[in-house]
Amino acid sequence: MSGGAYSALSGMLTRIGELDRLASDLANVGTAGYKTERAARVAAERDRQQFRLALDSAVDVTDGGRRVDFRAGSLATTGRDLDMAIDGRGFFVITTPNGQRYTRNGSFTRRADGLLTTAEGEPVLGENGQIRLGPGKITADQDGTIRTGETIAGRLRVVDFDESNIDRESGARFRAMPGVKPRPATGKVMGGSLEQANVGVVDRMVALTEIKRSFEALQRGATVLMNDIDGRAINELGRRT
Repeated sequence: MSGGAYSALSGMLTRIGELDRLASDLANVGTAGYKTERAARVAAERDRQQFRLALDSAVDVTDGGRRVDFRAGSLATTGRDLDMAIDGRGFFVITTPNGQRYTRNGSFTRRADGLLTTAEGEPVLGENGQIRLGPGKITADQDGTIRTGETIAGRLRVVDFDESNIDRESGARFRAMPGVKPRPATGKVMGGSLEQANVGVVDRMVALTEIKRSFEALQRGATVLMNDIDGRAINELGRRT
């Protein structure tokens, strides 16, 4: 296969990876606290060994890795007293069967026994453990203090990480890298609000169109190159027979 065909093939493969990323963005555009990812492309001349590992071939372009884009989404007022957002840096802490996890999705709920949980039923942690809510209207102070009526139910635990020390588990949920401990966050808790995903449908649809066109152009290029090679082979074989 010619070098040009390899280049076209590698370009198509990286765009397939980009389509997977866009599909995840579109599926989570309505998920509070969701963060998109940014991907880079790497040229073969910079790291040929990476290409051998990625495609077992000498190709010219491959995925240079992805990083979560932790830029904040806009805050939307919902008026729901169990909706909470973080204005600034930080993550809420939740308990899961796999250990503590971290999220900026503050769409919480009150379980029948009063426990503050995520929409999936996982307990939200406060500074002193799980938070149980009594009857009455719920309010949240900017320091994370939760009240039901005039009674303090607890204070939300809000933590922060260096971006390289936290990785996406799924959707708007993250986990710390092994051995990494969180530090106190500087963000403020905003009651009655939710942070929107930091990606929009229009933006993703534009990117989807661009990738589709680019993929089709590379596909046409590979087809032309392969047809050209086949034609040369037929001509050469014809001369020798």
